[in-house]
Amino acid sequence: QVQLVESGGGLVQPGGSLRLSCAASGRIFRVGAMGWYRQDPGKQRKLVASITSGGLIDYADSVNGRSTISRDNAKNTVNLEMNSLNAEDTAVYYCYAQINEADYWGQGTQVTVSS
Repeated sequence: QVQLVESGGGLVQPGGSLRLSCAASGRIFRVGAMGWYRQDPGKQRKLVASITSGGLIDYADSVNGRSTISRDNAKNTVNLEMNSLNAEDTAVYYCYAQINEADYWGQGTQVTVSS
């Protein structure tokens, strides 16, 4: 079966940077879009950044210009680098991937921006 495993969250000081990584594993025949979403307490998940298999990228306005999403199609991984972090970036971040025509989510990783 397919699963997504995330890594890279944690506590970061304001102004700092972090890198989130996600690896897909299992019976994978086709991977479509991959990306990252965030969820604040009591709110719906919302897109942070996404990247298609062909490399088309979309960023949320809140991270555009200070974040970079990338993927390795051979390894079925997607990464998100975020810079100039501030308290508003604090949230649980979820990896997303469309695999074998189905949607999959990672378990979520907490990112906390605080001094």
